Amino acid sequence: MPIITNIFISIKFQRCKDKVNSLAISVMNQWPGVKLRVTEGWDEDGHHSKESLHYEGRAVDITTSDRDRTKYGMLARLAVEAGFDWVYYESKAHIHCSVKSDNSLATKTGGCFPSKAMVTLENGQTRAVSELNPGDWVLTVNAVGQVVPSQVLLFLDKEEELRISFTVLETEDPRQRLELTAAHLIFVSDNNTDEMENFRPTFASRVRTGQFVLVREIGSGQLRSSRIKAIYVEEDTGAYAPLTSHGTLLVNNVLASCYAMIEKHHWAHLAFAPLRLFHSLTSLLPVLHPQYDNATQESGIHWYSRFLYSLGEKVLDREMFHSL
Repeated sequence: MPIITNIFISIKFQRCKDKVNSLAISVMNQWPGVKLRVTEGWDEDGHHSKESLHYEGRAVDITTSDRDRTKYGMLARLAVEAGFDWVYYESKAHIHCSVKSDNSLATKTGGCFPSKAMVTLENGQTRAVSELNPGDWVLTVNAVGQVVPSQVLLFLDKEEELRISFTVLETEDPRQRLELTAAHLIFVSDNNTDEMENFRPTFASRVRTGQFVLVREIGSGQLRSSRIKAIYVEEDTGAYAPLTSHGTLLVNNVLASCYAMIEKHHWAHLAFAPLRLFHSLTSLLPVLHPQYDNATQESGIHWYSRFLYSLGEKVLDREMFHSL
């Protein structure tokens, strides 16, 4: 007896097929007599945006065979448990699920921004994250919602040439479009509010359309909330994760965390306190202060990040970590 019913199911990416098969079994176990319904897999008719993973066979749109929308919350949870890398409500009619590319660096790194992502320096000039150097001062937001400068200490991750999949968050202002890896933390709110305390850190892969992010308004420089109108995935070359003294920064004028992999920004900031303290002390002692720039810092994930992740795996619940 078939366990999947479909309108159009052509899935040309083996990893996606495996996840669909696993999810189909979970659906049958959860609701006897109900099947997984795949409404679209590979797009041959050009119905999606040009960046869509439907053209690569890495995405499916799903419902249950009875089209009962009250089941969609649990269906999304089952899809996550089946191993899909991105799961979200793309419309009221279906849930979108997709997987990373096998050769994507997203399976080898934590949280980063693409090399072309822009930050604003203290003097108002803009600069690509790939051109930042330790010691630069960039704009971020403090705990009470004020735009302030923060010093770049180092790069937690730096990959110059490898390709990686980025989650793209498009706000209602097309100039405030943020790309970041799925495991990176971004501050979101379910409500249209400008109050910092209403924004919580979450993985980019868990952000949903209709939620709000904090943006620095171009022109006035004022901080306000902006609604996310679209979410999709793009691949790009290069990945950079600058660490600032505040643990946050404005990237393409959108407020983001410097941290990734664990969905607790405050915990991550505390965990990196010894590293921040070391850099503060050595900056006061020129003899000890490391004199290096972007070009001389080694590529790859910083040793301290690797150490913290290994430690966290031993002492923290695995559910707190982003699943790659």
